[in-house]
Amino acid sequence: QVQVVESGGGLVQPGGSLRLSCAASGNIFSIYRMGWYRQAPGKQRELVAYITSGGSTTYEGSLKGRFTISRDNAKNTVYLQMNSLKPEDTAVYYCNADANTGKTHWGQGTQVTVSS
Repeated sequence: QVQVVESGGGLVQPGGSLRLSCAASGNIFSIYRMGWYRQAPGKQRELVAYITSGGSTTYEGSLKGRFTISRDNAKNTVYLQMNSLKPEDTAVYYCNADANTGKTHWGQGTQVTVSS
């Protein structure tokens, strides 16, 4: 089994930055990809970015340039650096881990609020 736990959310002013962390534990050797999704009130969950075990990254097109996904293999942690935040970035941000068992494991989410 795999567990993922997000941290780092909070309240930030427009134009500010936040870094989210996602720590994986359990059967981490089964994970081949980890990603960030977000869900704003009244909207569907959407992809933000993901990173493979080989380090390849994919971003939702409009977020590339402001958001950066990275990983620290020694810490089994994936990060999402978010810069130039806008009110429309307000959402619950979820981390997930895709495992070679065919399962996707989700965290509980962390709230990001961009407001003055």
